[in-house]
Amino acid sequence: MAKKDTSTKSFVLRVDTATMDAIEKWAADEFRSTNGQLQWIIAEALRKSGRLKKTKSTSFTDSEEKEQEE
Repeated sequence: MAKKDTSTKSFVLRVDTATMDAIEKWAADEFRSTNGQLQWIIAEALRKSGRLKKTKSTSFTDSEEKEQEE
């Protein structure tokens, strides 16, 4: 059976319990899934370090960007 072409990759990530608890709470506070929060954290870190350009899937709306700056 042929593999489905997808733009996302799956991988296993091992995280200590305290870190995972903090990520889950942060995700809940922002009404995101844990997976969505991790994707956001990684994209933000890459963008801030200049390793990822803004794209449609990772860019903020104007209001979200202003909130982040405050």
